[in-house]
Amino acid sequence: MTPIDKLNNVLAYLKHSFVGKDEIVDLLGISLLARENLFLLGPPGTAKSAIVRMLSACLEDGKNFEYLLTRFTEPNEIFGPFDIRKLKEGELVTNTEGMMPEASLVFFDEIFNANSAILNSLLTALNEKIFRRGKETRRLPALMFIGASNMLPEDEALQALLDRFLIRVKCEYVDPDLLHEVLLAGWRLETELPADKPCISSGEVIVLQKACREIDLSSVRQQYIDIVHSLRSTGIKVSDRRAVKLQNIIAASALICNRTAAILSDLWVLKYIWDTEEQVEILTGIIDAVIEKDAEVLSHHQARYNKVPDPEEVMKEVSFLSSKWESSDLSFEDQNIVKDKLRYVQSRCSWIRNSEQKQFVQQEIERLWQKILQKI
Repeated sequence: MTPIDKLNNVLAYLKHSFVGKDEIVDLLGISLLARENLFLLGPPGTAKSAIVRMLSACLEDGKNFEYLLTRFTEPNEIFGPFDIRKLKEGELVTNTEGMMPEASLVFFDEIFNANSAILNSLLTALNEKIFRRGKETRRLPALMFIGASNMLPEDEALQALLDRFLIRVKCEYVDPDLLHEVLLAGWRLETELPADKPCISSGEVIVLQKACREIDLSSVRQQYIDIVHSLRSTGIKVSDRRAVKLQNIIAASALICNRTAAILSDLWVLKYIWDTEEQVEILTGIIDAVIEKDAEVLSHHQARYNKVPDPEEVMKEVSFLSSKWESSDLSFEDQNIVKDKLRYVQSRCSWIRNSEQKQFVQQEIERLWQKILQKI
C-alpha cells in the first residue's frame, strides 16, 4: 500500500469515528501533507481535541505533544526544564524529553491564552519550525502544529499568533439531522475496544511532504494570482509570504487525490484562509465562483461540495456593510471595498434555498445598493 493510500485510510477512519466532521478531517490531511499549521475555532464539546488525539494515535511511530494553555503557562511546561546536570557545569541546556521540541504532532488547546513568556518562542516554532531558547537553536521534527480556541483573538500580539496558522476551520455542533449517527458513533467510541486502526509512519508522511513540493501548479497559477488580487481588493489580507505558502495547500489537494499536477478545483482550499468569521461567506462566494467551472472528475470531493449559505450569516454581513457604508469617515478606497464585498454577498444570496429568506435578504441588499447610488 502506498503512503498516500495509507493516509487516505487514516482520514476515512477518522470520518467514520466522528460523524459530520469530514471537512475538518480532510483539512487536517491537507495540512499534514503541506506541513502547514491548522487552527480550529469552535465552542467546547465539538470534538476538537478528540479528533486530533485520534489522528495522533494513527501516527504509529510519532511522538505527540498536547497541552492546554492558560495565562500562567510557563516555558518549562512546553519546552521542558533546564538540564540540572548541565546547569551545574554552567550550561543552560533544555531537557526536551517528552516535550514539544521532540514531538511529531503538536496540539495547543486554547492557544490564545499564550502569555508573553512563551509567545516569542511559540511564534518562531510555528513559523520556522525552529526551537530557540537562550543560546539553544534546534530544528523541530514537527510534521504539523494544530491550535484550537473558542474565540478569535483581539489583542494585536495574539493576531500574530493566528497569522502563523495558514488554514482556519470552524468546528461547530453537527447538524441536528445527524444527531442519531453522532450518538451511535460516540457510543461505539465509549464502549467498544478499539479495533485495528489504520496507521501511517512519520517517515512516510515526510516522504509525502517532499512529494507535495513536486506537484506541478503551472496550470492554475494564473487563476490563483487573480484570486489573490480579488481577495486583496475586498479587504481580505493576503501577504506575499502567505501567498507563497498557500501554494503548498493547493499542491496537497492534488497529491491527496493521487495527482501530480493541480487542477482548478484544487483552489477549494483557499476558502479556509479567513481572519474573521465575517470573511467566511465572502471567501466561499469568491472561490466557489471559480472552481465550479471545473468539470474534472478527479477533483477533491470537498471541491464538489458547495455549502449552502446560512441566511443569518449573509444577513449579518449585509448589516455590517450597511453600517460601514453609513460611517462618516469612509475613504474612497473603503467605499470600493464595501461595493466589492456586497457584490460577492449578493452572488451568495442567490444560493439560499428558502425562498422567503432569500427574498428578505435580497431586499436588504437592494436597499443598501440604493443608499450607495444616492451617495455617489
